[in-house]
Amino acid sequence: MSSSYRRALDAPAGELVVLSRSLVEEVAESSRTSPRRRVILPLHKKEDELLHRMLNVIQPDSYVRPHRHLEPPKAESWVVLRGALAFFTFEEDGRVRDCLSLEAGGERFGVDLAAGIFHGLIALAPDTVLFEVKNGPYAPANDKSFAPWAPAEGSPEAASYLARLREEYKRRLP
Repeated sequence: MSSSYRRALDAPAGELVVLSRSLVEEVAESSRTSPRRRVILPLHKKEDELLHRMLNVIQPDSYVRPHRHLEPPKAESWVVLRGALAFFTFEEDGRVRDCLSLEAGGERFGVDLAAGIFHGLIALAPDTVLFEVKNGPYAPANDKSFAPWAPAEGSPEAASYLARLREEYKRRLP
């Protein structure tokens, strides 16, 4: 898959950023037209900041390849602000360890994950919005360690792997 498209929007200007429905709708529109079917709006101003805060808007057909943040180790937190998602953690060999349903306003609406755990997610509703927090700085070369047992984003196998994860979600959480 070409990397000529933008994975993230520009951070909003100013010392105070108001999170509003109109801002979320702008980001959602970008996610609908993105080849990845998701987009990040960073709220931090620079990639070298020590704390990264972002809105991540994901469409149901977006494939987020399972990965972990190992070198350097980074914990990560997500809160679902709109929509719903299936959140997975995986064993080293690719078996699903945890499968959670998270929904904005629901009983389970977010997670906090320790560093070094393989994880992935699937949006269950259009325009699912996550507030995501993790340590910076961001270095594209080593930010994510992709699971070797999961197909690469954009590969011919990605769609069938995504379908298998959906089936696992349905099997575990009817």
